[in-house]
Amino acid sequence: MKKDKEKVLDEVWTEDRVREFLSVEAKAGVDADFHRLLKAYQSMRADDFELFIGMFLQAGGNINALDQAGRSVLSYAKEHRNAGDYIAALEKHGANI
Repeated sequence: MKKDKEKVLDEVWTEDRVREFLSVEAKAGVDADFHRLLKAYQSMRADDFELFIGMFLQAGGNINALDQAGRSVLSYAKEHRNAGDYIAALEKHGANI
């Protein structure tokens, strides 16, 4: 059974905190843009994630970056039943599989 997104309640995210995810470092061999998007997806509420995507794209990030298996963050999000708002945010900003 795959782990689904857990609902995060009452956590306050400032723009500065969201922006910090732009500098998250990936380990060797992992696409940095994919890693940053994945960590943001795993950590943020949908509204904060959409804010991050705007910052990410403004900084030149690739919303369709792939992991070593050739999968995008959108492909992972589509496996989670409660990820509708995240999927919408990704697709709104040009993500595709």
